[in-house]
Amino acid sequence: MPKLKTNRSAAKRFSKTGSGQIKRSKAGKNHFTGKKASKSIRNLRKGTLVSSADSDRIRKILPY
Repeated sequence: MPKLKTNRSAAKRFSKTGSGQIKRSKAGKNHFTGKKASKSIRNLRKGTLVSSADSDRIRKILPY
């Protein structure tokens, strides 16, 4: 079987944890932050895990 190509745009957005789950950063932090509360902007800094419904799709485009 030939090698699979990694989707490079996905590789810049997602990373795998040691246990094999997929990390992502939260959306909504780049602009329009003036109307958001400081607490909500602070919570956008933290990364989170990809949901189990989406993780199978992302594993296919990030094979390694």
